[in-house]
Amino acid sequence: MSKVSLITAAAAACGLTLAACAPTLGPPPPQGRLSGPPVFRASEFGWSQANGRNGVAGHLAYRRGAVRYSCAGAGVVLTPETAWSRARMAALYGSTERAALPTEEVRARTPKAPAGDAGPYVKRATCDSADRFSFGGLPDGAWYVITTARPVGAPQGDSLALMRRVVTRGGRTVSVEL
Repeated sequence: MSKVSLITAAAAACGLTLAACAPTLGPPPPQGRLSGPPVFRASEFGWSQANGRNGVAGHLAYRRGAVRYSCAGAGVVLTPETAWSRARMAALYGSTERAALPTEEVRARTPKAPAGDAGPYVKRATCDSADRFSFGGLPDGAWYVITTARPVGAPQGDSLALMRRVVTRGGRTVSVEL
């Protein structure tokens, strides 16, 4: 029998018993979301603890009309993205990409957000007097930058919580403007 007829015969046999020739890769992944909110799992944050060559350089340039906001002296957090933190951002900010909401509104939504403590995995910085902040030594991955800002010259109760998703990769510093 020639090579061509052997190949043709093998192909025909596979065509007749396709299941026997198909690779076995295990069951398909589950479709849709599992019931209930994502559960906090410290193991999902492990990637964020690795040293990397990436950075985030941020600047707060937020304005609402003619009113300029400042984050000078405020804490800035960088939260690793996981299924849990993504669900938490959606619950707190109504978005997983970016938001600017009254701080009190975000606090009021906290009981509806998935429970858990990402504190040990969060990176922290302080916004300087020029409304700038930075993080270095980050691994590749997606993060949420979060800070609070106050209108310049306005009372304390008017603060906003600002959140934005950023992606680090390739040994670069990502510029982010809130």
